[in-house]
Amino acid sequence: MNIENKTKAQVLIDALPYIQKYADKVIVIKYGGNAMTNDELKQAVMSDIVLLSLVGIKVVLVHGGGPEINDMLGRVGIESRFVGGLRYTDKETVEIVQMVLAGKVNKDLVSLLHSHGGKALGLCGLDGQLLLAEKKQGDVDLGYVGEVTSVNVDPVLDALKDGYIPVIATVASSKDGQVYNINADTAAAQIAAALKAENLLLMTDIRGLLRDKDDEDSLIPDVNVSDVPYLKSQGIISGGMIPKIDCCVEAVRRGVHVTSIIDGRIPHSLLIELFSNEGIGTLLH
Repeated sequence: MNIENKTKAQVLIDALPYIQKYADKVIVIKYGGNAMTNDELKQAVMSDIVLLSLVGIKVVLVHGGGPEINDMLGRVGIESRFVGGLRYTDKETVEIVQMVLAGKVNKDLVSLLHSHGGKALGLCGLDGQLLLAEKKQGDVDLGYVGEVTSVNVDPVLDALKDGYIPVIATVASSKDGQVYNINADTAAAQIAAALKAENLLLMTDIRGLLRDKDDEDSLIPDVNVSDVPYLKSQGIISGGMIPKIDCCVEAVRRGVHVTSIIDGRIPHSLLIELFSNEGIGTLLH
């Protein structure tokens, strides 16, 4: 046996305790950012997910699709508008969001998982009333942007029971059938909490929570949710990181064992986070 094969064998042996740890557990992955637009990274993520599924981990993939929505809105002459980091969603825009997320992006991901040898099933919040929502209230009217009011995990559990990887697009409906656009981080946290998932992983375009936002070497690898108010008061959790951290905190407080914010720009970041002691991002527990 040559050195390369010995190394491969050792990697598998080193991964065994982690595979045993997560076997038959539910892992929810929120997929977005650069890992969704860079083809090389996208292929790496899909192969990671299929591997996790094949070793007995129940993977649920929740996705957004901002760049694809922007592209389609541009094609039909609708300007993309954002208020406080959330997309303003008028009647025409919500129709585009539903078409792009639940149609093109969702089915493209299902097809990619199949091409890597996985079994995937595309869902959105409308299917089986997986996500019920109402209009998001606030100081500014965001149009058809919704807040999740309930999660029905039965369609997800049925897919997992039959060996499928559920791929979930984050559009939802109200009880009277109005479609709403849902923030993907928020939806992933709600779904993970309803499933009592072992882990929620949010893929981002930064290393994780940084003590200094301009220094990527200042990663904070481990945060207890009780420390979050202090970190906010110190300005360490600020800007676009606030809603991500808030999602993680809510998920942990509602029964998710741990949550992780990981750098999706690094190939195979999912495997590094789950199958190593050091991990790759910020762990909240």
